[in-house]
Amino acid sequence: RPFHVEPTNIVSVTDDTQRVTDEASAMNKRIHYYSRLTSPTDRALIAPDHVLPAPDEIYVYSPLGTAFKVDSCTDGYGKNSSIVTIFMIWNTMMGTSILSIPWGIKQAGFTSGIILILLMGILTLYCCYRVVKSRKMIPLIDTSNWEFPDVCKYYFGSFGQWSSLLFSMVSLVGAMVVYWVLMSNFLFNTGKFIYNFVHDINVTDIVPGTNGSNKVICPSAASGHPPQKISLVFSSGNNTGFLLFEEWWNKSQTVPFYLVAVLLPLLNLKSPSFFAKFNVLGTVSVVYLVFVVTVKGARMGIHLEYNWFTENDFFVPEFRIQFPQLTGVLTLAFFIHNCVITLLQNNRNQENNVRDLSIAYFLVGLTYLYVGVIIFASFPSPPLSKECIEQNFLDNFPSDDIMSFVARIFLLFQMITVYPLLGYLARVQLLRQFFGSAYPSVFHVLILNVAIVGAGVAIARFYPNIGGIIRYSGATCGLAFVFVYPSLIYVISLHRAGQLTWPALIIHIFIILLGLANLIAQFLL
Repeated sequence: RPFHVEPTNIVSVTDDTQRVTDEASAMNKRIHYYSRLTSPTDRALIAPDHVLPAPDEIYVYSPLGTAFKVDSCTDGYGKNSSIVTIFMIWNTMMGTSILSIPWGIKQAGFTSGIILILLMGILTLYCCYRVVKSRKMIPLIDTSNWEFPDVCKYYFGSFGQWSSLLFSMVSLVGAMVVYWVLMSNFLFNTGKFIYNFVHDINVTDIVPGTNGSNKVICPSAASGHPPQKISLVFSSGNNTGFLLFEEWWNKSQTVPFYLVAVLLPLLNLKSPSFFAKFNVLGTVSVVYLVFVVTVKGARMGIHLEYNWFTENDFFVPEFRIQFPQLTGVLTLAFFIHNCVITLLQNNRNQENNVRDLSIAYFLVGLTYLYVGVIIFASFPSPPLSKECIEQNFLDNFPSDDIMSFVARIFLLFQMITVYPLLGYLARVQLLRQFFGSAYPSVFHVLILNVAIVGAGVAIARFYPNIGGIIRYSGATCGLAFVFVYPSLIYVISLHRAGQLTWPALIIHIFIILLGLANLIAQFLL
């Protein structure tokens, strides 16, 4: 996680207490680590306050989740209580994957989906624990200011350094592509709602759906192929103007290009730190999504029928061969392995790290289970089939649904503010490796940003399937950071210490094979 830290306002060292001396020494080591990631004059991203000994503010950045601030949560020495540490981990892991969990459960089957969420949570937690321990297993070297990529470089040399860069870029660019697809979706539905409201136009899309106040629609028409969007105007108005709006306000053909005018200039800013002030909306968005799911589930009721292997017109079996699609999504949903050391190193009681990490993972898994199970179970079958559940479950609610409209507004604004930060992280990681500077020239930065934006526009235009994008990128970066590197590092360290046993070797080889099978299955199913 590259951040620039100006080495000012460090805890002053006095002779009054040894504790202050120890704190200042530890902080200076971390400052040295973060300062070498960007040039001394580059203040584009201020380091998270949990890295500095400031007692009042904490910022945490996640390429796949949010950037957030917690006020008055340290003990005056830059240390966090367990409750704050748990919240930071939960908030950092809550990303766009939550929108695809109900679809993933549909792909796996209801019962097997629940089991997979639990098993993937346990497996990724164990691998995350191995990441936390990896730094402490290196003898005779001060690793207090190391992150997991530094550990990979120690064990695997330049291969570890460059491969960790590659998989970090996969996670970053994958997140930015998902963001572009979702922003196009949210902007389209928001613009459609506002236009129809301002012009007093009542529109219904010609897709299957339920009737009544709790309308649910099936954009994919239960066939896996989105139908053409056809609209009928039922109230008097300017039909010509409406048809012109329909032509120029298209979710895949025009709206993704409109975003370029807004986001490309923001990506080229040398200092995007201004946007971090708004990223607390990430937490608000997740809380509001849980509220929406609760209300919708209570209104629609439970619609379940248990068939283990047979399908019918309205329900899916409890077990489906497409279950790896859910494991790919979950790999990214539980992905925090490349920044967990930073989040835990400022826990006030280091002996509680395992407990706090476990509680955070439990809360994350509980949130995913709650959203996924409620949406799947309450989806009205009949009259609609469970196959209608979309990769973004908000697409199952029409654009004129008020609660969904508010959720889209929250998510759209939050993503617009996070996107420049993700672009900066990608710029720092890539350009510093090749050119030694995060901003070598306007030309270099522009070329990189045009490539990233072009990828987002192309995917939003031709493959706007966030579930597919999330599972591909999750399985790819997860292969390295979740399954392979933590297991290999643990086995190598045990071997060097003469403590490696056959059960430990077999277990961790099996974990590596699981990660490899997870990646291969994404391209076969």
